[in-house]
Amino acid sequence: MKINFDEGQPIFQQVAEMIEDDILSETYKEEDQVMSVSQFVKTFEINPATVVKGINLLVMEGILYKKRGLGMFVAKEAKERIMNKRRKRFYTDYVMKMLDEANKLQLTKEDVVKMINEDGRS
Repeated sequence: MKINFDEGQPIFQQVAEMIEDDILSETYKEEDQVMSVSQFVKTFEINPATVVKGINLLVMEGILYKKRGLGMFVAKEAKERIMNKRRKRFYTDYVMKMLDEANKLQLTKEDVVKMINEDGRS
């Protein structure tokens, strides 16, 4: 299966986010083994070094850990770490930018909250 990666983001980060997404959706739970590098390479037709770089990123963040001779596994509390990291990123990447734009348009926070509430999504 060849996947279309976003050209605006390095592929190793997209590999890491795919694994994170699978942890968030509970496709992978704590202590589950994730796909091996060779499975990633074969499935997505990407360079093994790119996969290793993505996996190493998650190891450094304490989301995955290695069991010698067995492969990579999901660390305890990995889901919470990912959610905390992404919530911080959501705040800086989306909320702060939205509030900056609202400020330029002379909208108050209350105006923004009212718009969000009027959207009708839960």
